[in-house]
Amino acid sequence: MDFNQQKPIYLQILDLISDRILSGEYKAGERIPSVREFGSVLGVNPNTVMRTFEKLTADGIIYNKRGIGYFISEDATSLILGEERRVFLDEEIPRIASRAKLLGVSPEEIYEKVKEV
Repeated sequence: MDFNQQKPIYLQILDLISDRILSGEYKAGERIPSVREFGSVLGVNPNTVMRTFEKLTADGIIYNKRGIGYFISEDATSLILGEERRVFLDEEIPRIASRAKLLGVSPEEIYEKVKEV
């Protein structure tokens, strides 16, 4: 995995796991790789992965079965979608709108471009 210098690694791992949940690669109730497995595969310190797992657990995305491992919660997909939509609408859209205004890009031009995608 190529890590972005602009964002903490533990959050990039969180995004990776969230994307795998949303894509269906990780399904509700399934066990995910252990902290050590993730650390080894990604080439990062297990403490970094543990920080990711702690955040995902606090957010209700995964849960721990002591001695067995971490599992995807039943409502992980809806929790991730809700948060991603909030970030998009509350943070990304205002940033795009501000940049568009600065560049003189009209809402109609944006709408047409979005329709193309």
